[in-house]
Order: sequence, then structure tokens, then C-alpha cells
Amino acid sequence: MEEDNKPKKSETIEWIKSILLAIVIALLIKTFIFNTTYVLGNSMYPTLYEKDRLFANKIPLYFSGPKRGEIVVLKAPDASNKDYIKRVIGLEGDTVAIIDGEVYLNGEVLEENYIEEGAYTHIYGENYWEVPDGHVFVLGDNRDEGASKDSRYFGCIHLDSIKGITNFRYFPFNNRFGKL
Repeated sequence: MEEDNKPKKSETIEWIKSILLAIVIALLIKTFIFNTTYVLGNSMYPTLYEKDRLFANKIPLYFSGPKRGEIVVLKAPDASNKDYIKRVIGLEGDTVAIIDGEVYLNGEVLEENYIEEGAYTHIYGENYWEVPDGHVFVLGDNRDEGASKDSRYFGCIHLDSIKGITNFRYFPFNNRFGKL
């Protein structure tokens, strides 16, 4: 009888090892490679809708940081356990101004084909920002008044607060599924 228990114990130990290895690999992937996130609210409308689910890639952050126009997930600077999803508008060394509802990047009107036609970008106090080293300027795509808490509210954000770059929507499985 003892011989019959040995294969069962050995098989159980192998199962436990496999499960633990899978958990470690999943944690490493989630920590260093990519994460998933979902959209709450309408600050990125019309690009993203509430309850959209996205992959957030972390690998570019180790090498180059986000590029202008990319959508990023960042730690909310005004809330402890929240993340925001915003579009990078200005990189370090850039100047951003909002004049008469238009966004100006380095003195030129920014072409923003991702916002609704005729959208007016409101300001909340300041209308001019110089992006310091190690920071970016971010805006939500929804420019309706009060629709997005972004750099107009809390200023430029430090690159360390960016958790990932979103480039793929994996839910819902309709015409919005796919690359952003």
C-alpha cells in the first residue's frame, strides 16, 4: 500500500510545483511586461468608452518612455488608489498652451483627429505650461467642460507615475476590438 501512495504524493507535489510556477510567471508578467485595465468614466471619449478593457504595455517605459499621442495609464496625482487613462500631448522641453479652445504645442495648433470635431478645450486656471525634464503633459480626449481631470488640473506628470502604454482594446468584441 505504501508504494501506491508514493506515486500519488509525487503527482500532487508536481501539481503544486506547476501551479506555483504559473503564479510566479503571471506575477512577473503583470509586474514587468504588461497589465490589463478598464475604463471608468468618459474622459477619453470618443476614443474609449466606459467599460472598455485594455492592455497596458510596460516594456517601452524601460527604454524610451511614452511618445506624443500615445494613451497611457498613470497613477492619479490627486487620489491614492486610482489610475487615470490619458493621452500624452507634450514631452519634456515642450510648451503647451490652450487658447480659444485650441491646443498649441510649441507655438503651433495641435492637429487632434482623435477628439470630436468642433470640440472646445476648456481651461481651469492656467493656459500655458512648460513641460519639465522627466515629465509629460496629458489630456483626456473628451474636452467637454469638467469631463476630464488631466494636466489642466494637476499640471505636468512625472514619468515615474506612468504605469503603462495602452495600445490594444481586448473587450468588447465588436468593431472597437483591436489596436488603438
